[in-house]
Amino acid sequence: MADVPSPLAAFIVAEIRRARGAAGMTQETFGRGAGFSASHVSAVEQGTRALTLDFIKGADRAFSNGGLFERMVTQLGAASWFLPWLDAERRATQLRYFEPNLIPGLLQTEAYARAVLRLDPRLSDDEVDRRVAARIERQSILAREDPPQLVVVVDEGAIRRVGEGAEKLMSVQLLHLVACAERPNASVHVVPADVCFHAGLSGPLSLAHAADGSWVGHLESQLGGDVVDRAADLDTLFERWESIRNEALSRRQSLDLIKKVATQWT
Repeated sequence: MADVPSPLAAFIVAEIRRARGAAGMTQETFGRGAGFSASHVSAVEQGTRALTLDFIKGADRAFSNGGLFERMVTQLGAASWFLPWLDAERRATQLRYFEPNLIPGLLQTEAYARAVLRLDPRLSDDEVDRRVAARIERQSILAREDPPQLVVVVDEGAIRRVGEGAEKLMSVQLLHLVACAERPNASVHVVPADVCFHAGLSGPLSLAHAADGSWVGHLESQLGGDVVDRAADLDTLFERWESIRNEALSRRQSLDLIKKVATQWT
């Protein structure tokens, strides 16, 4: 598995070592539970051997902590520009997404997410695996006891985009999208292709509403993303959201269209 980059690795190693001490485990005892030799554990703790995801998973097994350290790496390993949005997303009582080209990450299947992430040639297979896991982990907010109200708008091009050999992948993704949209707390809407111009053509946007009444926006670009919290900027995003939403089909019409497209490849 891929090495965990510094300084995140140093932080995780310190936390594992602290947890080992609190549990009264020697390096040998911990190593048996984690599946590594005492000398390997010692080398990782001293920083002379790289921390890997395999070692982190072993630490979680040794501590029987439900995957705590792997989740820490998954979340803290996200790009720094994305962390504020992740926090807003987790705390949100309402979420609104518009995507002109792709299915939003919260509603992606693992196979679809992997295909999208593989478009970046700089990512190794292990890094793709890590990012896919992080994306799927984000979706847990939709299954909690008090899930946020989710409203998603996509351009019709996003549900029809498929290449040769990817028909099955896309069909499964669209059926998953339908299943998500049929939850009582969620709705998905499609801007039909015959709407030639609309405010969303300039790019995706996201909005999160917190329990304290505040809103946060998020915009992505080729180089990263920006969290938006200035009142004037949020007003602009709300205006554009409403403009886009007004061009979209109703919830039922959208689901019917998505189902129709999905059956073309089954």
